[in-house]
Order: sequence, then C-alpha cells, then structure tokens
Amino acid sequence: MADNQNKPISYSRTVITELMLPTHPNIDGKMLGDVLLNLMNKAAFTCATRHANNFCVTVSVDDVEFTQPIEVGDFVSFKASVNYVGNSSMIIGVRIEAESLKTGVIKHTGSGYFTMVAKDEYGRPTQAPGVVLENEDDIRRFLAAMIRKEAKLLSKVQMSDKIKKINVFEDIKKLKKERCEIGFEW
Repeated sequence: MADNQNKPISYSRTVITELMLPTHPNIDGKMLGDVLLNLMNKAAFTCATRHANNFCVTVSVDDVEFTQPIEVGDFVSFKASVNYVGNSSMIIGVRIEAESLKTGVIKHTGSGYFTMVAKDEYGRPTQAPGVVLENEDDIRRFLAAMIRKEAKLLSKVQMSDKIKKINVFEDIKKLKKERCEIGFEW
C-alpha cells in the first residue's frame, strides 16, 4: 500500500497479548498501572507506526482509566486502533481486556487515548496517511476523537487562564476547605 494513500482502520489495528507474571504486581497482587501503561503505549506505538509507515512518538496520553483489577496469570490483550488522523498526529484508542486462565472470563479492564506523531528520517513531523472509516464504530470513534481533541484544547486554554489569575493573597482562603496546612509563617 502506498504511503500517501488513505488506509483502512483495519490495516493498522493491533493486538498485543501478554501473560501477567508474578514480577508485575503491586503488593496487593494486582497489576501495576505503570506496567499496563507501558504495554498500552507499546500497542499505540505499533498501531501508529503501521499506519504511518514511519517511526512515531507519543506526545500525550489522555483519559486513561483502569476500571477493574488484573490478576497474576491473566492473559491481557491491548487492542489499539487509529481513531483519528490529523496532519502528522494520530489519536490511537487502546482497550485493555483481561482473560482469566481459571475461568476463561474476559473482562474489559481499562482504556485510554494516545496521541502519536509520525516522524520522518530526520526526526521531523511528517504527514500521516488519512483513514478509511470502514463501519459505524469507526465513524463514531473518529467523531468522538474530534470532540475529545477540541475539548482538550479548550480545557488547556481555560486552565491556563485560571492559573494565570491565581492571586495567592485572595485565593488562600480556598485552602481552608482542603486537606492541607501552611507549614511556614504567613
């Protein structure tokens, strides 16, 4: 497939499956979030790189949520798909599913969105191919990613404005309702 042509979502869809070993858990015997994030990023990188036919880098990670614990011995699948393509950036959705070896039950345990940027051989951003939306779910995910991208940009601007307007002398009274204390003479 030529690099500059639009590519079907199915072309780069990626599934990475790992057995969760006893070296991965926290003290409660559940998988550590950093292990899961690393594997999510690996799946997103593979998916984006396949789509772009170029090396890709992670520029942001959004809305990561772990909804259920993952046990030692579970097979865990990280399902990555291109949800949106801009110029050089792509939003990759990653879904985590854990399969219990004991029961065979498969459960959705988390998800997140990775913004990846395609790079050329000199390390500069390069155009990624567009996508061919193959079904209603692809269209829904693309539209949702557009909304998520717009909301993220708006949120950044609003947050930046609010942070710039902090007046420590006036806003300090807001701390009375929080679980903190001033540890120096004020």
